[in-house]
Amino acid sequence: MEDFEKIKEIHRGRASENITEGCLVLEGGAWRGLYTQGVLDTFMENDLNIQTTLGVSAGAMAAMTYLSGQIGLSASFNLGYRHDQNYFGIKAMAKDHGVTGFSFLFEHLSDIEPLDKERFFDPKRRLVVTCTNIETGETEYFEKKDSDEIFKAIQASASVPYVTEAVEINGKRYLDGGISCKLPYFWAFHEGFKKVVVVRTRAKDFRKTPHRPLNLTHIEYKRYPALQRDLLEEVPNYNLILDRLDQLEEQGRVYVLAPSKPVNIHRFEGDLNTLFDIYDLGRRDALEHLEEIKSYLNS
Repeated sequence: MEDFEKIKEIHRGRASENITEGCLVLEGGAWRGLYTQGVLDTFMENDLNIQTTLGVSAGAMAAMTYLSGQIGLSASFNLGYRHDQNYFGIKAMAKDHGVTGFSFLFEHLSDIEPLDKERFFDPKRRLVVTCTNIETGETEYFEKKDSDEIFKAIQASASVPYVTEAVEINGKRYLDGGISCKLPYFWAFHEGFKKVVVVRTRAKDFRKTPHRPLNLTHIEYKRYPALQRDLLEEVPNYNLILDRLDQLEEQGRVYVLAPSKPVNIHRFEGDLNTLFDIYDLGRRDALEHLEEIKSYLNS
């Protein structure tokens, strides 16, 4: 584990058992997910345990300890093991066929604190995770109460294309949920939720700049034309989703919490001070908007 002094600044504790009605949607974003972890720790510290959580990619990973009510556990693990090659790097690639060592994560989380699975699986709170079916290119939703493979779904949801092998679940193969839809907040409305909180990992005015797709797309996924379509159309689809989200926010139908300043880091960012600052930004932004969020959820 890293000898990184700022880990000691991460508050540890347990969330209350109180539940707030509504749906929480968590965007992905690789190591930008530390922003989300800061937000969720602040929510738990302030008795805001939203009943349903929908997580995409890094958002799905952050959701684990939010459901288990373990404040500071996700950030402590991610900062503590960022440079362990078994968790992120060559050894993870060798064992888990991807840049993130999920087997290491699930085996060594207990080195800090075991995941409270009893609370995680408590049926009073819902967890939904999105994955992309590489055959159909469609988003599929795995719910904790319906799937005995929820941890596999979390792994698949956070499995980066090109550098990660697809994860098999019930005979089907899946990759990053963000490939087919980076922010599926519309699921909450389809489920009948009236109160939806969206946590982004990019500033509100961020839009992706069109770019030439990787030549590797047609080579790596030549057997999966639907997945190729998703990857090639990623930028315009994402920007349309964000434009619609802005409209919903203006109408008061969603509450959007986003970084108060740009989070410009590399997908494989390794500077621990930078990563801690992202976590701390999430904490500070959540605290600043906490009363507004509570008022929105309770109105």
